[in-house]
Amino acid sequence: MLTGHIYMATSLDGFVARNNHSLDWLMKQKIEGEDHGFDDFMDSVNGIIMGSGSFKNVLTLGPWPYKKPVIVMSRSLVDEDIPTELKGKVRLTQLSQQELMLSLEKEGWKRAYVDGGKLVQSFIRSGLIQDMTITSIPILIGDGLRLFGPVDNDIDLELTKSESFSSGLVQNHYKIL
Repeated sequence: MLTGHIYMATSLDGFVARNNHSLDWLMKQKIEGEDHGFDDFMDSVNGIIMGSGSFKNVLTLGPWPYKKPVIVMSRSLVDEDIPTELKGKVRLTQLSQQELMLSLEKEGWKRAYVDGGKLVQSFIRSGLIQDMTITSIPILIGDGLRLFGPVDNDIDLELTKSESFSSGLVQNHYKIL
């Protein structure tokens, strides 16, 4: 069965981006020489499911960073919005979360990296996330887009690992119960 997994960074006050989707605060961190496990995480997944906001933001950050397939969930983007050099690497879908997970499972996917604030929130609320790695960055930005939004019921978590780094980053790994 295909499972969803989260690997996200937040400011210490719980934001994944500024209100304008800027990640400038994240780029200020001095983390040279630290291995936060992202490459190992990416090796463990078949591909990435992201929202259109995250997709648009990644396009502004420089060269395309992903070697794995990327599925962008969007009701507003069209194929022409995908840059030519990303054709075959990125595809759009309007399927529901459950339909998409079933479709990707039929393609042989076992683990999907779910990325993007609103998308992460909806996948968690739908029970489609198995575990998450949340890295707290030692900065307060005061306002922005939160990683976690309202939930209808409590979502119990089990802390499976916690690591701190000399840069001040703290990484917590949770299993969703």
